[in-house]
Amino acid sequence: MMSLRKRLGRGLIAVLGAIFILHWLAADWIIRSAAEKQMANRLADDGYSLLESLAYSDADQVTFNSFHISSVYNRRLSGHYYQIKIDTQAYPSPSLLDFPLAVEAVGPEQSMLYHAAGPEQTPLLVLTLGAVRFGHRINISVAEDLSAVDHDITAIRVAYLGLTLLILFSAIGLLRWDIQRALRPLATVRAELEQVAGGGRQHIGSEVPAEVQPLVEEINHLLELVVRRLQQSRTAMGNLAHALKSPMALLLRTGEDPHFDGRPDLRSRLDEQSQAIRHCVERELKRARIAGDQQAAPAFNPHSEIIALKKTLRAIYADKSLDIQVTAPKQLLHFDREDLMEVLGNLLDNACKWAKQRIDVELALEGGVVIRVADDGPGCQNEDLAYLTQRGRRLDESVQGHGLGLGIVSDIVNTYHGAIYFGRSKVLGGFLVTVSLPLHR
Repeated sequence: MMSLRKRLGRGLIAVLGAIFILHWLAADWIIRSAAEKQMANRLADDGYSLLESLAYSDADQVTFNSFHISSVYNRRLSGHYYQIKIDTQAYPSPSLLDFPLAVEAVGPEQSMLYHAAGPEQTPLLVLTLGAVRFGHRINISVAEDLSAVDHDITAIRVAYLGLTLLILFSAIGLLRWDIQRALRPLATVRAELEQVAGGGRQHIGSEVPAEVQPLVEEINHLLELVVRRLQQSRTAMGNLAHALKSPMALLLRTGEDPHFDGRPDLRSRLDEQSQAIRHCVERELKRARIAGDQQAAPAFNPHSEIIALKKTLRAIYADKSLDIQVTAPKQLLHFDREDLMEVLGNLLDNACKWAKQRIDVELALEGGVVIRVADDGPGCQNEDLAYLTQRGRRLDESVQGHGLGLGIVSDIVNTYHGAIYFGRSKVLGGFLVTVSLPLHR
């Protein structure tokens, strides 16, 4: 779909173009009408001068005196002509030579302004006046060549067209700038939405135009709803796991009842399923302890978050003397905090489980988020690396665990189109896992 900026721009340009074309045509008509009006006034002065020069002779003849008007009517093809018609007899001006001027007849006390063709097809503006003098019907037609006026009007028309185009393009430029300025709040909203998607903020700013305000309020409402339901889901998961602890202990003790001595197969199955449920319960409780006290923050600070996570895990693995070294920037990082904490929590939990004493954690910004977690534990054989991310697959049953942590990490990494690598740490000699996540999905 066409962008709103292009749609507004094209619509305004089309409207402006139509308005300026109509304006230019109207201005051209006004200029020409004003010029012809001025010319008609001169023709009327000359026509009435001729009309006042009419005289009556004793032979019942009407005569006129052309000396009462400009001498330009006596110069050959001067562009200024007249023709006096007394009854049926026409008297053309000397400037017409023998050219028959085609004029319109009007009644007494009437006048008519019109266009006609003059000598050599020159355009003429003609004014004809009608009168009755001395009992004779008289029409006086005065004409002037429009060629010079047309030339002047064409020059004015071209100059005005240039001025109109200059104003039109200036107006289009100003409108484009104004549209861009008016749509700037939408660009701000889009940038803030990207920050929300990246975990940089939880709400969109409310300083937006009134037309966009309902949309922003609705989005903020949905964001609050998502956060609240996520928190409720995690709390419910932790509560459920905690509530299942006592029934699970009872089930485990039930498996030790002497009544099952005769059915070792039932005792084994009961014990196996009870242990599997207990592992799940302990895992969810551990997740709740790691993430339960985390409050949504406007941005993710890798250093402080990993330090907090380190304290939590040291409390969980208090029976082990672990030296956890953290290398992470102290800058704010716009990323989904919950997903990143899930990845870090599972990787560090796995490292704490297998490490003898030392764990190195590094979070670096190398075109994206790169997490490296290494320990000084036994590591993993190369042939077993492919099974690490399979849910429920445990390579060593002697250590407590459920085989889900690395599978969860792998799922999150795949969601972000990232990559996860396993190997052996050259420094500590144990397991090394490297996770690479792009900053933008």
